[in-house]
Amino acid sequence: MNSSVTEFILFGLTQNAGKQKAIFAVFLMFYLATLLGNFLIVVTIKTSRTLESPMYFFLFYLSFADACFSTTTAPRLIVDALSQKKTISYNECMTQVFAAHFFGCMEIFVLILMAFDRYVAICKPLRYTTIMSRQVCCVLVILSWVGSCIHSSAQLFLVLRLPFCGPNVIDHYFCDLQPLLKLACMDTYAINLLVVSNSGAICMVSFIILLISYVVILYSLRNHSAEGRRKALSTCTSHFIVVVLFFGPCIFIYTRPATTFPIDKMVAVFYTIGTPLLNPLIYTLRNAEVKNAMKKLWCS
Repeated sequence: MNSSVTEFILFGLTQNAGKQKAIFAVFLMFYLATLLGNFLIVVTIKTSRTLESPMYFFLFYLSFADACFSTTTAPRLIVDALSQKKTISYNECMTQVFAAHFFGCMEIFVLILMAFDRYVAICKPLRYTTIMSRQVCCVLVILSWVGSCIHSSAQLFLVLRLPFCGPNVIDHYFCDLQPLLKLACMDTYAINLLVVSNSGAICMVSFIILLISYVVILYSLRNHSAEGRRKALSTCTSHFIVVVLFFGPCIFIYTRPATTFPIDKMVAVFYTIGTPLLNPLIYTLRNAEVKNAMKKLWCS
């Protein structure tokens, strides 16, 4: 451990006692709703015989990643809202950095797989069952897990190299790279470039790939029937909403120099807690198959 600091103090979203109580109530409700919504999707897909297509196979892992991603930050924010001293040990902080980037990156890769699935389904329908076989889908998910592990391990390696020998107050509600870089007692310019080239590049490149895939899909829909276009657009619109809600804040945070702004914490709230909460609503309210499968699950 390249540090004389054994624990950090999380500043949280605010130091106002009244607002902290409101934060506790609101985010506890959000977190429980996130777990309930994503758990319901996971159980529905796992038990339903009508949701066995690759799209729902990937949605299963997206919901799982959402629940885990929210769990890396929300419980700490909720508990600290009622705590006088918001301390987190050095090891816990490093674990949180790894977990947040692991499940965040997993969500990015699964979103790309879902876009690829829609591309094959719409642009190459005759070869869809061959290209998107269950074996291929399993391999793609495994590669996503491996890629996420490599990314988060690289981020953790960079943070572990930072010496902390003075201030230990993190102006955030969880341990993340930019606030930690601000506390390091060394020149962090080179490390910040590595962070941007890692997290920032993954966010930007993935977002561009997804945008290109949607352009290709929309272009190919011109040859489909009106009913086919409507169904394809309905599915792709849900996916595109999720992509914009998740990648917008991520790009804002991770593709800029080592500077922090007061709005960073609210932006982080949106992609660490807001998006995992909204994903189940977006994918269920706009998807008749999922809604029908959920009704059958409740009735049984």
